Amino acid sequence: MNLSKRVSHIKPAPTLQISAKINELKAKGVDLVGFGAGEPDFDTPDFVKEACIRALKDGKTKYTPSAGILELREALSEKLQRENSVHYSPSEIVVTAGAKMALYLIFMTVLEEGDEVLLPSPYWVTYPEQIMLCGGIPVVVPLKEEKGFVLSVDDIKPHVSKRTKMLVLNSPCNPTGAVVPEEELRKVVEFCIENNILIISDECYEAFLYDGKRFVSPASFSKEAREITFTVNAFSKTYSMTGWRVGYVASPAKYAKVMADINSQTISNATSFAQYGALEALKNPKAKEFVKEMKETFERRRNLAYQLLLEIPNISLVKPEGAFYIFPNLSAYSNKLGSDIKLVEYLIEEGRVACVPGSAFGAEGYVRLSYCVSEDTIREGIRRIKQALEELS
Repeated sequence: MNLSKRVSHIKPAPTLQISAKINELKAKGVDLVGFGAGEPDFDTPDFVKEACIRALKDGKTKYTPSAGILELREALSEKLQRENSVHYSPSEIVVTAGAKMALYLIFMTVLEEGDEVLLPSPYWVTYPEQIMLCGGIPVVVPLKEEKGFVLSVDDIKPHVSKRTKMLVLNSPCNPTGAVVPEEELRKVVEFCIENNILIISDECYEAFLYDGKRFVSPASFSKEAREITFTVNAFSKTYSMTGWRVGYVASPAKYAKVMADINSQTISNATSFAQYGALEALKNPKAKEFVKEMKETFERRRNLAYQLLLEIPNISLVKPEGAFYIFPNLSAYSNKLGSDIKLVEYLIEEGRVACVPGSAFGAEGYVRLSYCVSEDTIREGIRRIKQALEELS
């Protein structure tokens, strides 16, 4: 087929495949509970929609600067200073078509063929694919369930080599919900500074920490930390704007300029009128209450899902501290079927419930459940899982 080597490994995102399968079955009238989607079930706030409509009516439908409209980058600069205690000027911020594009721009900007990227596992499905697309080599750093899947500097050290270029941090983590404590995060950052290792800090779930935990951005620790860190975020999770495809990356100017240039030669710019919706999300006083309501709702759902899953025999699980996923270990059941992929297929066919196999996240034998569904749906879905697994016993 004359495909290039760089795309020979590429696979579709399993999370999106599961979501498509759920929608397909529901369209056929199948009574299916879906735990697959990694997106809030809240609608985008009306004030964001209305700002986008105004932008359309006002003719904000043309090309924007490749780095994004200045007003949005100024608002992001203020947000990062106010909420994350790190200063980036508007010229150091690039607005992107979602956080995925932000990550891709970073890897394209810094990776040479054969550069190694430290990837704590379980990891989000997109990281290794993008790293390889950009010529890099993902180096998996296995994290232990008995330690809550929390990254420590001691986990990293054995995997560092002369080719190590970068570390990907995702705290709170998709899929585990693990949060790296500030003290340990400081040690990780100091180690990276000392060893000239760049950091991607994927902060897409910063708004969703539970049990009173506080979010901390690695770039805020010191001037040296800021110089090696790419701070990535999006409007998708925090403001329930997944389909809008607006994200951003903040970094030192030497990187930001290159990423804006890549934008200019690829997507040109993030969608113009969507950027005005994102600007409203940052500026409108109602946004704070909207995010607070989502967080409180997800915390209640987390507690419910955790308690119900604990009632299933022969599983283990870590209580997530953030994000909106729970990651039970179902290897006692997946081993009987041969793989967690077959287990997920079994749960869809026999239990009429859909989740994502842990192997997609580098963790065979686990499954990821998103609790972006109502409490009644959580109860019914986990009841179906329990019943289906009992039939395997």
